[in-house]
Amino acid sequence: MKRFFAFVKKEFFHIFRDFRTLLILFGMPIVQILLFGYVITTDLKDVQIAIYDPTPSEVTQGLVHKLESSGYFIVDQYLSSPDEAESAFKTGDIREVIIFEAGLAEKLQRDGKGDIQLLIDASDPNMGNLINQYTRGTILKYQQQINEGPAVSGGIEVESRMMFNTGLDSVYMFVPGTMALILMLISAMMTSISIAREKEMGTMEVLLVSPLRPLQIILGKVTPYVALSFINAVTIIILGNTVFGVPVKGSLLLLMAESLLFILLALSLGILISTVSKTQQVAMFISLFALMLPTILLSGFIFPIESMPEILQWLSVLMPPRWFIVIIKNIMLKGAGMPFVWKETLILLAMITFFIVMSVRKFKVRLE
Repeated sequence: MKRFFAFVKKEFFHIFRDFRTLLILFGMPIVQILLFGYVITTDLKDVQIAIYDPTPSEVTQGLVHKLESSGYFIVDQYLSSPDEAESAFKTGDIREVIIFEAGLAEKLQRDGKGDIQLLIDASDPNMGNLINQYTRGTILKYQQQINEGPAVSGGIEVESRMMFNTGLDSVYMFVPGTMALILMLISAMMTSISIAREKEMGTMEVLLVSPLRPLQIILGKVTPYVALSFINAVTIIILGNTVFGVPVKGSLLLLMAESLLFILLALSLGILISTVSKTQQVAMFISLFALMLPTILLSGFIFPIESMPEILQWLSVLMPPRWFIVIIKNIMLKGAGMPFVWKETLILLAMITFFIVMSVRKFKVRLE
């Protein structure tokens, strides 16, 4: 037993001396519980909305103030015409447009009723449902407040219209998110593992002394994954359209170009991971931990970014899938063109440049 306890003591010393093992044992559970605890929420927070109020009055201004003070909504802009609603949605920031009936205050005073129309971005059906419920609840509370008691029959009548997904089909949310997840994992993880395998087996040195230049070797390793990932992207779009009925309202050519851009980004990230990974296991661990969970939790794929704590919202800015999901939702569901997705496209281009520059610097150091 003395020998056994001495052996156990030795194992404890090995674990405590290995920082990476301690990080996996204690760091990963802490990070995961914090992420899941803050990200997985059904609460609504800081949803950006637009207002069309043709005849501003004390009643309409009071309702707008009630919406803002609730903590659920932020009035981002006032529209001068209902026709501007679609353009506001295509920017990707506005989730709801509230349209007040002309002369709402006078009609409430004269007839005891008036109309408000809610236009809601339902490309994320869960989010659309929450926005509808929270808006209706806030309007009801405001009506009770101005009536100084329970809401009377009639009063403010609210009509909701779901935009871009009238049936509130959940597949409209999962097809774009799944596409981003698959392309990120296949392109980045398989590329990093492929190059790490050459290092682990000792064949990278053989390739480097061949007539091929290092850049040609890297391009040769990643080119097959560009083709395979692009085929995956096309397959997902075809299946989403033919099997699940997810439309492609925008330019198919633009959608394919943006998909190729995201594939190149994922490949450049995979190359960067491979430069810091000595083995396939390390490359796979980094890829899964650094790509899979953030893509699911912090990209807006399932959980709305607006409802996250501010620090996680800032962290989500660094997640490439966040911007790609915005792009493909705008193109596929809203029919938006380049004027509405240029900002996200530039962000993806900047990330590609950063990953490539870092990969080249790291790879040159490793080659020496």
